[in-house]
Amino acid sequence: MAKPRLTISSRNYGAWALRGWLMAKLAGLDFTEKMIPPDDPAMKAEILLLSPSMLVPALESDGIKVWDTLAIGEYLNEIKPKAGLLPADAAARAHCRSICGEMHSGFSAMRGALPMNIKARFPGFKVWSRAQADIERIVAIWRDCFARYGGPYLFGAKPCMADAMYAPVVTRFLTYDVALDKACAAYCKRVMELPAMKAWVALAQEEPDEVEELDAEF
Repeated sequence: MAKPRLTISSRNYGAWALRGWLMAKLAGLDFTEKMIPPDDPAMKAEILLLSPSMLVPALESDGIKVWDTLAIGEYLNEIKPKAGLLPADAAARAHCRSICGEMHSGFSAMRGALPMNIKARFPGFKVWSRAQADIERIVAIWRDCFARYGGPYLFGAKPCMADAMYAPVVTRFLTYDVALDKACAAYCKRVMELPAMKAWVALAQEEPDEVEELDAEF
C-alpha cells in the first residue's frame, strides 16, 4: 500500500502548507511529500490570497483526498487518535476546535500586513492598528490557554492541532519583531524548538526567493 502523500507549497511563504504538514508530523503519520512549483497558480493562490480554503495543502491517504487544513487535522485525529491532535476532554476539545476555527477564518488584517516569510527579519517593524488588534486577540487566546491548561503548549504538555494552527503566527512574530510578554515569547521559542519546526525552517532557508509578488508587501 502506498504511503499517504501530502501536497504542499513554499516552505518559506506557505502558512497553510506549514499547518497541514506540522499536523501530519505531530500525528506521527508516515507520509511522502509533493511540492508544488513556485510558479504554479495554486501555490500563489494559497500565499497571496490568504485563503484557508485552497486545495493546498492536500492529503491523499488510502484512496481518500482531504484538503483544507482543518479537515486535514480532523482526519488525522480520526486515523491517529492516540497522537492527541485534539484534547481528550470534551470541553477542552471544543475550546481547541474553536480557537483553530478562529485562526482558520480570522485575523485577515494580521495575515495581510505580516505575510509569512521565515527567512526575513524586519527589526522595529511598524504594525498598523487593525493588524495590532489581531495580534492582541491572538495573545489573549494564548494567555487564556496557558491559564486554563497550564502550558507549556496551548492545551497542556503536548503540542496539538491548535499549536500547528498558530505555528505560522509564531514565525510572523519573529519575522516582524512583534513585542510579546514573557509567557508568549517563551511559547514562541518552544514552538520553534519543536524538531518538526526546525526541519521545516531549515528547508525554508534553502528555498529560492521566487515569489516575486511578495516583494510588493515590503
